[in-house]
Amino acid sequence: MKILFVASEGLPFSKTGGLADVVEALPKALVTMGHEVSVVLPRYRNTKASAVVLPSLTIPTGDGLRFPAVADGTAVAGVRYFFVDDPDYFDRDQLYSVQGKDYPDNAERFAEFSRAAVEIAKHVYPADVIHCHDWQSALVPVLLRTLYESDPVLRGVPVVFTIHNMGYHGLYPREALKRLGLPEKLFHMDAMEFYGKVNFLKGALVFADYLTTVSRKYAQEIQTPEYGHGLEGVIHQRAEHLFGILNGVDYSAWSPETDTFIAARYSPKDLSGKRVCKRDLLVQFGLPVDTLGIARPLIGIVSRFADQKGFDLIAQVANELLSEDLSIVALGAGEPKHEQLFRELAARFPGKIGVKIAYDNAVAHKIEAGSDMFLMPSRYEPCGLNQIYSLKYGTVPVVRATGGLDDTIEPFDPRTGYGTGFKFEAYSGQALLACLRQALSTFQNERAWRQIQANGMAKDFSWHASAAEYVRLYESARKARNQMAAGTSN
Repeated sequence: MKILFVASEGLPFSKTGGLADVVEALPKALVTMGHEVSVVLPRYRNTKASAVVLPSLTIPTGDGLRFPAVADGTAVAGVRYFFVDDPDYFDRDQLYSVQGKDYPDNAERFAEFSRAAVEIAKHVYPADVIHCHDWQSALVPVLLRTLYESDPVLRGVPVVFTIHNMGYHGLYPREALKRLGLPEKLFHMDAMEFYGKVNFLKGALVFADYLTTVSRKYAQEIQTPEYGHGLEGVIHQRAEHLFGILNGVDYSAWSPETDTFIAARYSPKDLSGKRVCKRDLLVQFGLPVDTLGIARPLIGIVSRFADQKGFDLIAQVANELLSEDLSIVALGAGEPKHEQLFRELAARFPGKIGVKIAYDNAVAHKIEAGSDMFLMPSRYEPCGLNQIYSLKYGTVPVVRATGGLDDTIEPFDPRTGYGTGFKFEAYSGQALLACLRQALSTFQNERAWRQIQANGMAKDFSWHASAAEYVRLYESARKARNQMAAGTSN
């Protein structure tokens, strides 16, 4: 099967969050199963390409034409990459925003990207199925089922659309339709209209053949007002075409036995290297490395600094939390208020908190290896990858029981020795604090802690099973779309 991925970011070329990890790892897993996979990405600053595939595409806008090129990134691990190359739109300091504010022309940027991806599917890489990800590629199914609905090349091509985060819609004023060259008929409650605005994500929810999200629990949650962000009714109407498929992880990149970023490698049979990694991590963040510093439990955080990640809970109980005998290292960037929170905490509690405001893959690996615990107090978490990475590194997750965090972390039971981490239910600072105190207490019991680590390191969340689920879904989508196309032509 020929599969075309369309996404706004993907390793090894671009990343702001877990989407990039998935867009790298899932295609690789599909290739190992015998499928042919290509990925379409924007050509951001510093993205290198080997050749030009098409020097100019003709992309209509509301008042003219644009002419992006298609560049070839050749193949990485058997996956071929194409880049939509328009420097005015994509050669910028950041991918989506600057200083916490979205670029004002994001609608135009990702409308062009989606149109270009459709043209690549038509002229460069005739795919059997297109797999799109999040709102930035949401216009692909909209375009295929409206402006391209009579195209004999594309009308039989199904689209699977994955929701990585329901909190991000791509929401714009009504006049955006005209600026993007989209038909006015899409401004309708059964299409892209959303409380008087144009909603890219809603368009994909309506027009894609199948919808997936990245854990079974999140597939249930997004059908409720608490997690649906106003689109729970649309999701509920498409529930028969919605599937929760848990993200896997790429253990070739995330394993303490092979990791090239960490100070010492280690395994479940010999954890001595983890102590070396802890010392290295403390040095990296300027925290004490004396005997007391090494013995003190070290909590790691790697995250986008966004409202959904639960950092307001940390703010609620910061004084009580940091009166405990612990250290914290935090890596991330995002909303200025959360960046400022961590800077202020580091200034108020010197020697106990180390902060790096950045996206840094190497440091993320060091945090996974060197920390004793990994904290994810998310308000909601579609899947989460870091808690799964943490399991493999013997770094015990402390998480809120939501979405993929609830699906992947089992609460430790000291009576049976069963479980892989610690979870709390209520979204409150006190619930977080109580859960952390339970983890800190268990940390003092070396035998129990080693049991939790062993339980987590034995877990297997590799991509094979999840990739097989996607293949079955692709095949179902192809069959249904071909039947539909055949019926239309008769």
